[in-house]
Amino acid sequence: MTRFLPLLVGIVFLAAWEFSVRWLQVPVFVLPPPSAIAKAFVDNFPVLMSALWVTMEMTLAAFLASFLGGLALAILFSQSKLVERSLLPYAIVLQVTPIVSIAPIIVIWVGLDHVERAVFILATIVAFFPILSNASLGLRSVDPGLSDLFRLYRADRWQRLFLLQLPSAMPALLAGARISGGLALIGSVVAEFVAGSGEATGLAWRIAEAGQRLEIPKLFAGLFLLSLTGLAINFAVARIEHLLLRRWHPAHG
Repeated sequence: MTRFLPLLVGIVFLAAWEFSVRWLQVPVFVLPPPSAIAKAFVDNFPVLMSALWVTMEMTLAAFLASFLGGLALAILFSQSKLVERSLLPYAIVLQVTPIVSIAPIIVIWVGLDHVERAVFILATIVAFFPILSNASLGLRSVDPGLSDLFRLYRADRWQRLFLLQLPSAMPALLAGARISGGLALIGSVVAEFVAGSGEATGLAWRIAEAGQRLEIPKLFAGLFLLSLTGLAINFAVARIEHLLLRRWHPAHG
């Protein structure tokens, strides 16, 4: 029964929204009722879904690149303190730099004819640090008893990495992946807003376009699609996390 509570809350919220907007006679261009948003979604379904597919391609590509890059750099950090001290400050600088400020530079570097590349790069930058941070923490959080056992049996560096450190880092790494998945979507959306549209137009640009034309129900329909996409990404990563950890990690039993 508790599984349906979020759905019930959503239905109550939408019903209250519909009633309030109609009762107060709020103009559609200020706040459209859910019924108008649903109609706009149906009327613009092909355009919105095509735009969503473009955004999802960039999001998934950026998420995969950030996951592999962050994990690889975290492994390098775990193997060499000198490398970690040399490169970690630059990773932090990259994380705290506002994406809006560097987006125009990235667009110029990749060329105005390849805006999708700029979106990919910017989304990867946004999603990169949570993977790096969580993977680095996990690789350092090895049980001291197990570490002593591996040392007792004279395990080499690679055996310690693949048989001890990486399995120990899995919970933290997957927790970082859940954060990174949402940030990859946010990065794609913000990058599309800032970089503008290429030949393949993403959902963020369609939302901005609807706002400029005062097509507010269509704008809300696009936002609704983005929300559902974020939920789907989070659920997918959480499901993978559960399947990988349920047999040996107490928090996922």
